[in-house]
Amino acid sequence: MQQLPETLRENVRLLGELLGETIREHEGEERFAKIEDIRQLGKSINQSENEDSSALVEMLGELDDSDILPIVRAFNQFLNLANMADQEYSSSAEAEPEDGLKTMVLDFAETYGKENLLEVMQNLSIELVLTAHPTEVTRRTLIRKYDQIVNTLSDQQRGNLLSFEKDKVVGRLHRLVEEMWSTDEIRGERPTAVDEAKWGFAVIENSLWQALPDFIRHMDRICSRHLGQNLPIDLQPFSFYSWMGGDRDGNPNVTHDVTREVLLLGRWMAAELYLGDVQSLYGDLSMHEASPELREFVGDSETPYRDYLAPLRSQIQATLDWAEASLKGEEPPRPKNLIESRDDLLAPLMVCYRSLKEVGLPHIANGPLLDTIRRVHSFGINLVPLDIRQDGERHVKVMDELTRHLDMGSYFEWSESERQEFLLNHLKDKRPLLPADWPVSDEGREVINTCKVIAGEPRETLSQYIISMAQQPSDVLVVALLLKECGMSWNMPIVPLFETLDDLDRSAEVMELLWQLPWYKEYTGAKQTVMIGYSDSAKDAGKFAATWAQYKSQERLVGLAEKYGIDLILFHGRGGTVGRGGGPVEKAMASQPPGSVKGKIRVTEQGEMIRYKFGLPKVAFSSFSTYVAATLRATMQPHEAPTDEWRDLIERMAQASLEGYRRVVRGHPQFVPYFRSLTPEQELGLLALGSRPAKRKATGGIESLRAIPWVFAWMQVRLNLPAWLGARQALEFALEQAPSTLNDMVDNWPFFSSFLDLLEMVIGKADGPITAYYEKQLVPEELHPLGQQMRADLAALEVLINRIKRQDELFDSDPILRQTLSVRKPYIDPLNYLQAELLKRHRSGKPFSEELERALKVTMAGISAGMRNTG
Repeated sequence: MQQLPETLRENVRLLGELLGETIREHEGEERFAKIEDIRQLGKSINQSENEDSSALVEMLGELDDSDILPIVRAFNQFLNLANMADQEYSSSAEAEPEDGLKTMVLDFAETYGKENLLEVMQNLSIELVLTAHPTEVTRRTLIRKYDQIVNTLSDQQRGNLLSFEKDKVVGRLHRLVEEMWSTDEIRGERPTAVDEAKWGFAVIENSLWQALPDFIRHMDRICSRHLGQNLPIDLQPFSFYSWMGGDRDGNPNVTHDVTREVLLLGRWMAAELYLGDVQSLYGDLSMHEASPELREFVGDSETPYRDYLAPLRSQIQATLDWAEASLKGEEPPRPKNLIESRDDLLAPLMVCYRSLKEVGLPHIANGPLLDTIRRVHSFGINLVPLDIRQDGERHVKVMDELTRHLDMGSYFEWSESERQEFLLNHLKDKRPLLPADWPVSDEGREVINTCKVIAGEPRETLSQYIISMAQQPSDVLVVALLLKECGMSWNMPIVPLFETLDDLDRSAEVMELLWQLPWYKEYTGAKQTVMIGYSDSAKDAGKFAATWAQYKSQERLVGLAEKYGIDLILFHGRGGTVGRGGGPVEKAMASQPPGSVKGKIRVTEQGEMIRYKFGLPKVAFSSFSTYVAATLRATMQPHEAPTDEWRDLIERMAQASLEGYRRVVRGHPQFVPYFRSLTPEQELGLLALGSRPAKRKATGGIESLRAIPWVFAWMQVRLNLPAWLGARQALEFALEQAPSTLNDMVDNWPFFSSFLDLLEMVIGKADGPITAYYEKQLVPEELHPLGQQMRADLAALEVLINRIKRQDELFDSDPILRQTLSVRKPYIDPLNYLQAELLKRHRSGKPFSEELERALKVTMAGISAGMRNTG
């Protein structure tokens, strides 16, 4: 079996030893020995041929209650430390000995010409939307310690360290591990929406603020050296947006007051960061030579740049003071020099930049000053312009209340054509429609108040208004009318989100009706973003059928956009897990329909994935490189459209998969009780997770459960059901009906081969015997046949994957991943067995101590860490 890279193995070994020493010091030799016995037994079981876990179950069953919490904490912390070693290695020079982006640029320049490549690179637009994570388990305090450990591991890799320096690094690691061990892993209080937004701002401050200008400088250097031209100074390959504080879909905790506060926080944080930059520039730009343009402002000053930057520094300080006082609930007077747009920051910085270039100081011009200019272009005046998201049903209810109040009938009962006619008439009418005072419900008033907050904010602080569960053109038009009536002075982009299978199938029809409306085309300026929902479509139809529906929807939307002359951006609502559309960026981009990228893409990055991809500057730099390379490839080397044979076969495969999925999830009378008894779905409430409730509605069954906790629950018991259920029926159908076409798809269609790779990964992370143990402990015997059926499906699917990929076992083409999973298994398995036992006790109705409840929560965190995903 291929071994993990030497550096990675050494780091895992070192962190494991430091954790062991810490446990021995704090918990005593006897308890440490128990942990070691469990670890060694798990390891030997994993390496044996029959993998009989009965001895491990027996050993765990003999533990005293007082031992359980320290033991689950030990395994949880080891898995977190392994993740840190992975994170450090994946962003290291050793993991990527050559610059993949430079290699691609050289290749593409030769193939497509330097000018064509330059044009694409100059117009790249990769929009990353930061969203909160309702199943982010780890406390922020510990996340900061994890980051420090990764940075310290990086320090250790530096060559030529003296002996005392090496000891110092190891000592610091030991201290951080001890700090981890002495800190409670589980949050005691649920974070608010504002807390989540603060965490998003912290990622920018601690990582992206430095990583982004570093990366753009790197891109510029590549283009200068290998394409013969620098990139423009206003290059903005990445833009960041946020849902934190703006996403009110099913989250009553996000109110108009919360949105206002988060917008203020963004302006305060941005002002603080820009003030730091300008203070630093004030110190750096001490030179005397200046251009006539700059001299016109400062005269014959000895320090012209400092004198010129002084008013900007005062302006930023005034903005900072105003935002801070406003956040405290005061009502400070609005400063005359308040920063309201990027130009307020850019104009003086650009005068300095041009002056330095003009007087022959280009290296100074292109130093930190250029970094600050690029930050302004990328982060604007509030770091992350806010998206507003609301369920489309809420707008319908508001309009129904209004039409009833005005004795115009029931908007709810009107046909789609009647709704459109009403909305368009009032959108064109200059007279107000909303009464100054009317008996609107609390829910309706919140919608109206949100629109009023949006209308009162500077344009640059906001991005788009997203409508969840969009189903008709009127769902878009009604938002435009509500915004108009609340005083909106600019045309905020309105983005329909198509989520269920039916909505995806109808998405092109809905957009064509909208694009045929002259009023709407004028409103949009022929620019449109459409959001494709991954999470809810997979929950609705199963992963296979949903993935094909997403592909078809994008294909049709791209074709229609070309027909109507629309500049279309597809917004991918991808979650962290494969079951919610997640997975490696390269595979995701390679599987997009041809023509759907064109140098522009918008993607959600969620909670834990923000941490894994962007939490540290070096990691963020690597992620930027991956995104740019993948976007360039998808733009310049789009794959051919599927052949008619492929299209016909996958359509029938998707139907077989849909029937197989829904036959279990919707059709099997025992599925809901099986799910609720097997998984810790009900116990999720013990965890102080995100600000958003686990369900969209307080009442309702699985259909109302959000896709994230749905995936989280199945992942905990190692079945990973949402990511593969229904795939067996699809693959069996293809093997029976058209095996040669299936082989052709595997070999020549990246969309399909990428899907199989992701399917292989989730199957490899699943563990049927572990799930069977949960079933034995927690599920009534009469429900066991359903579990046996699902595990048989999983086992059969593994055989099918290996057969179709023409390999002997999973991960033949990725032995490193196989080894990684194998290394983690002895640490995850004991957490699963103990979690099943703790769930059984918790549900028994007998006394359950606070210590055991905490142990149950830690098992959830540990399994999440071991599987490298939550929801």
